[in-house]
Amino acid sequence: MKMYNVVATCTTGVESLVKDEVEQFGGKNIEVEKGVVTWESDLETAYRCCLWSRFASRILLRITKFSADNEELLYEKAKEVNWQEHMGVKTSFAISCTISGLSKITHNRYAALKVKDALVDSFRDSTGERPSVKGDKPGVQFHLHLEDGDATLFVDMSGESLHRRGYRAKGTIAPLKETLGAAIVALSGWPKEAGDLVDPMCGSGTLLIEAAMMFGDSAPGLSRNYFGFYEWAGHDQSLWGSLVEEAMAREDAGLLKKWPVIIGYDSDHVAVSAAKKNIIQAGLEDFIKVRQADLATLSPPSNSGMLLANLPYGERLSETEYVARLYRSYGRIAKERFVGWRLGAFISNPELTDNFTFSWEHKYKIHNGSIPCRLLTGRVVADAEPEFIWRLPEVPLIEEKGAFANRLLKNMKKMQKWAQREQVDCYRIYHSDLPEYNFSIDLYSKWIHVQEYAPPKTVDAELSASRLRHGLEVIREVLGVRSNRIFVKRRERQKGARQYEKKDSKKKMYEVREGECSLLVNFTDYLDTGLFLDHRPVRQQIYNEAKGKRFLNLFAYTGTATVQAAMGGAASTTTVDLSSTYLDWARLNLAVNGFSEVKHKVAQGDCIEWLRASHAKFDLIFMDPPTFSNTKKDRRVFDVQRDHLCLITLAVARLDSQGMLLFSTNFRKFKLDEEVEKKYDVKEITAQTIPFDFSRNKKIHKCWEIRHKESIW
Repeated sequence: MKMYNVVATCTTGVESLVKDEVEQFGGKNIEVEKGVVTWESDLETAYRCCLWSRFASRILLRITKFSADNEELLYEKAKEVNWQEHMGVKTSFAISCTISGLSKITHNRYAALKVKDALVDSFRDSTGERPSVKGDKPGVQFHLHLEDGDATLFVDMSGESLHRRGYRAKGTIAPLKETLGAAIVALSGWPKEAGDLVDPMCGSGTLLIEAAMMFGDSAPGLSRNYFGFYEWAGHDQSLWGSLVEEAMAREDAGLLKKWPVIIGYDSDHVAVSAAKKNIIQAGLEDFIKVRQADLATLSPPSNSGMLLANLPYGERLSETEYVARLYRSYGRIAKERFVGWRLGAFISNPELTDNFTFSWEHKYKIHNGSIPCRLLTGRVVADAEPEFIWRLPEVPLIEEKGAFANRLLKNMKKMQKWAQREQVDCYRIYHSDLPEYNFSIDLYSKWIHVQEYAPPKTVDAELSASRLRHGLEVIREVLGVRSNRIFVKRRERQKGARQYEKKDSKKKMYEVREGECSLLVNFTDYLDTGLFLDHRPVRQQIYNEAKGKRFLNLFAYTGTATVQAAMGGAASTTTVDLSSTYLDWARLNLAVNGFSEVKHKVAQGDCIEWLRASHAKFDLIFMDPPTFSNTKKDRRVFDVQRDHLCLITLAVARLDSQGMLLFSTNFRKFKLDEEVEKKYDVKEITAQTIPFDFSRNKKIHKCWEIRHKESIW
């Protein structure tokens, strides 16, 4: 029995998987280096590697090795090779080349050309004829490897990379090679740990197909129509044929097994279509299901299984924060809905590992091409972190602190009881109840946001500062918090450009809950936090109304209403604002809830101009325009009292016949133009949109429902 020296190349990080395969196939004296596994075996083992290896990129059978530290010596030595042992003069061939180490030969194409010339000249000298070079699928594929002055020649048994399984339909996206996909599945522990498999971001379906081929015992090379040894002189057609027949029988038997649920989701309909084509091409349409859906809507098909995803990488700096929020959503959804399952995430940025807020059991280092990546795996357990509850002191402990302490404690007890009953995490507990303590206090989960209202010039500045210091001391004692959980801002009348100035640049976001949604707030960089608490009932109405509807959010700010619409089941959402900063914030709010921009579009632009240019129809529109704004770039000035008729008219024109516009403003002197009530069906709903925690400040905003008038015909 003739023995060969064989080499398998693979992506960095999966060498151990290739080694296990080679051992299973019968390889001996196996050695492992970075990206390379070598062994000794007979031809059958080499064939089995070509047919069955799920993780190797190429299988190379060594012909010879010699020293060659320059191109001319390479030619001379290569010409001495007995090429007629490997091919005939009528056989087409091709030669590829790789160079590593300290080789003096630095041009791989020129090196391959010198060996090609040597091969051709060898045949011409001995037969008077020369064989033909064929770039695409030649009869025999040779490979030259140069390293540290040595040249090694191989028959490239694979011919072309083994990741080309033959099932990927033309024109479909392919961000993940099949060999890498198989490695991710294998290292995740599936299917050894039995259960269903869910890929929430399946792309073109690579993980799903590779997993199904593993479970069904299907040889990954069985559907290929080409290998590099088909016309090699050493090829044993009878042996190869018997191995193919064996593989077909094993595949047929695998199809008869009881299969788990294998299902994939993707927010992009193009990706879903591509995945379906690939699955059909692989003959697995009866075993893999793919649907269009966002991560936010994910639910487990059973009590156990594997949740596994190749997550977006966020290679550009501008995408990193978005991806970080998406990872957090992935971890949170797993802990909320997939307890008892195993969880896997393939990511490119190790620095984002902690964003999942998940305890990983294994962290595998794997390369995707040149990108160093991580495969993270672990078992999902219920979140052990207890729900945050405010603990209040007994009344006698604070009586000596004075009227403000008593009022704050009284308010807090009243609001906390209401908040727990209504499951509200962010709410107001104080708003200038005592004139000398002229500030508002809002709770955002476990953080406190204090807004001091600048006193008139008649009030002594030192006295005002003293009251604020005392007030903050009381807040710390009554609510039992340290200073690092309290954020203080001063509100004063803004004029001109100052109203748009950034207050700080810490860029620290905090995640809070509102209903079923997670929302991001910033306590330091802007005057407002990114979440208007008084609009909580309006957002709840949007959540209740949105199911199956096309939602438009104008003057969208940070997109909190959009998130509620999406979570409520909106068919699509469109978010429009002039500020790129706020739109980026809106994207983060969508990401942290598991929504993509496929169904949830974000558009930058002046809302009036956007409405004039739009031809789309919507079922539900929300707009809460600023009282006044201007833009330096376009020299546009918006005044809600002056411009609201035009704005509402344009918005209603975009409403479907049965649609509704929610119009809100916090301009206290605002009066709705009589023309609006003449043209449309208008209902003021201000009273029902003022939340309990703002009941002492009922003029904080006004709100109307506006619809088309029903035709009398």
